[in-house]
Amino acid sequence: MADSWSSSGWDVHLDWDPETGRQGLADALRKAIREGRLTPGTAVPSTRALAKDLGIARGTVTRVYSDLTVEGFLRTTQGAPTRVAANEAPALPDQQRTAPWVPDVRWDLFPGRPDLSSFPRAAWVSATRRVMQDAPASVFDYSDTRGSLVLRDALSRYLARSRGVQADPARIVVTGGFGQSLFLLARVLYSRGVRELAFEDPSLPEFRQGAAGAGMSTVGVPVDERGVRVSEIDSPALVVTPAHQYPLGVTLAPERRTELVRWATKTGGLVIEDDYDGEFRFDRQPIGALQALAPERVVYAGTASKTLAPAMRIGWLVLPRALVAPMRAELHSLGWRPPTLDHLVLAEMLNSGAYDRHVRQRRLAYRRRRDRVLAALPAGITPVGISAGLHLLLRFPPGFRSEREVVAQALRASIAVDPLGRYWISPGVHPQGIVLGYATPAEHAFGPAVEALTNLLR
Repeated sequence: MADSWSSSGWDVHLDWDPETGRQGLADALRKAIREGRLTPGTAVPSTRALAKDLGIARGTVTRVYSDLTVEGFLRTTQGAPTRVAANEAPALPDQQRTAPWVPDVRWDLFPGRPDLSSFPRAAWVSATRRVMQDAPASVFDYSDTRGSLVLRDALSRYLARSRGVQADPARIVVTGGFGQSLFLLARVLYSRGVRELAFEDPSLPEFRQGAAGAGMSTVGVPVDERGVRVSEIDSPALVVTPAHQYPLGVTLAPERRTELVRWATKTGGLVIEDDYDGEFRFDRQPIGALQALAPERVVYAGTASKTLAPAMRIGWLVLPRALVAPMRAELHSLGWRPPTLDHLVLAEMLNSGAYDRHVRQRRLAYRRRRDRVLAALPAGITPVGISAGLHLLLRFPPGFRSEREVVAQALRASIAVDPLGRYWISPGVHPQGIVLGYATPAEHAFGPAVEALTNLLR
């Protein structure tokens, strides 16, 4: 029969039959270590405790522990508990890859993420402590599908102050990030008879795929050096990145902003404004959100993924009044219940000023990084979209290697970058280049990553 221990240490199931004696117990412990149920560094019960739990002689357990120590499964230190050794089950790496679409390389310059090591842990812990001290018991109940009212109030003030958004808390919905925001919007629009959603060409294919998964047909609208070509929109709704177009990095020109609002007002069209890195403008005053020009025709979408971390899974939509009730119904039908405690902690950071301080600090840090990249680039490589954001586009001169060759050579040099080619919607010949995420590496790895990249481009 199988037995298990339940001592003052860890509870671990052992596939052990008492009739197998000492050898069977040793085999059961080896199996638990090999299968990872007893991980490296785990303290095993004392010989006295385990013998008592299993109803066997202490000397039997002592001999088993001694045998496993000699074999390298356990390690003993005088005056300390016996622990599982590290050689049978390797310890987890300090930083696991959590973005599976990014190649497993030494130098990660793939766009789309901030410096994860810069997450404001101390500020988050302090805010969490204050929330836990002051929050009423009701916060542990099922949450409002729109997100915590405390967070929606805080976002209303923050977005109005920092981005010029007209953000009544009643019109804000807190989501699990922009991907979910777009999927929800696509479902709501589909239920209201919209069957086609336009995207900037080029744009991120993953978001187009998400909209298609909600039933939408997707088309492209060309982007030039002044932003999306509004005159070529032929769809009832458009997703746009006006502050810092992704991936080209251009800013929507003032006359195009006016033209886009006029198009939406005249045709009844809907603009979905993805303000994914609007806080990170370096070379001039921040550009206000497009939403302020037409709050009933523009949906404003933002997230904490670039300012804090993607793992937050917190995004927000500021909706036209006509879409508030349909969005609530859609959230209810999906059974969505947002994580209230995380919402309250973020609200505390927004209200205390800790969030603003972190954003300002990261803005300066990312500007310094951008400047270092620009200074290191070899002649002939043209950087585009350098005025803002966490990425830039490197365009190649005529006769340079193709982007496919550069990406392949980068992988051989253990560098991750993103080819511009995968972003285009329309077929045909397009400019060649790579999209570079200079915010991604940790601070200690940034310099070596840039050196590796410039060596490659030379």
